[in-house]
Amino acid sequence: MSKPRKPDPSAAPEPKVSVEPIPARRYMLVDMARGVAIALMFIYHFIFDLDYFGVVAFDFNNDIRWLSFRALIVSLFSGLVGVSLVLGPGRKLDCKRYGKRLLAVGVCAVLASVGSYFIFPQTFIFFGILHFVFAASVLGLAFLRFTWLNLILGATLIVFGTSLKLPFFDQPPLQWIGMMTHKPHTEDYVPLLPWFGVVLVGMFLARRAQLYSWLEKNSKMEFHNPVAKLLAFGGRHSLIIYMLHQPIFIGLLSIGV
Repeated sequence: MSKPRKPDPSAAPEPKVSVEPIPARRYMLVDMARGVAIALMFIYHFIFDLDYFGVVAFDFNNDIRWLSFRALIVSLFSGLVGVSLVLGPGRKLDCKRYGKRLLAVGVCAVLASVGSYFIFPQTFIFFGILHFVFAASVLGLAFLRFTWLNLILGATLIVFGTSLKLPFFDQPPLQWIGMMTHKPHTEDYVPLLPWFGVVLVGMFLARRAQLYSWLEKNSKMEFHNPVAKLLAFGGRHSLIIYMLHQPIFIGLLSIGV
């Protein structure tokens, strides 16, 4: 029987196989884009609150200008959900990290519903932007490997969601899907259709433009303008800012009006 061979100290060590997930990375441009959406939301909600307290008078439900402004804001948030899916889980899904993020969004969505019920019991939020982001972040995982299909399906969902109005979807259990014949009585309504279509289009654009590769190549790009830094800060902390801004606005207006 041969003796066991002693390790040769001069031999090169065997390479270790890394099993670590890809580390989380923030891209300033993406944070700035999300910060722009936050800033626009601030403007919309502050004027909405002024209207609620009777300081100004606007028709947010029928005026095409306000409807278009709101659609722009929701489109930015929805498209960035798709972009973030490609930049994050699209590279390598870290279930633990992604699960924590989903849990945070889900808890905040529940808090938004509960809080709105105490303030607006007749029109509380049952499927607003946070509920939509949670649902889209789960459903979007099934479309990560697609490119052109996301564009085709996304455009189809947008067309269906904006043009089809079916009484079947007026039922309360189905109102979160969209395609209702009327807007439900709620303070914030972001149904799955057409907005998940915008998420899919965002995924297509991010993948088709090879956004991850471009951002990695320009990862050291920094913007030192104070406005850019402020927008990026807002984008990095968008969830907590979303949860706090309305209570602050309403609280200040309750005192000052």
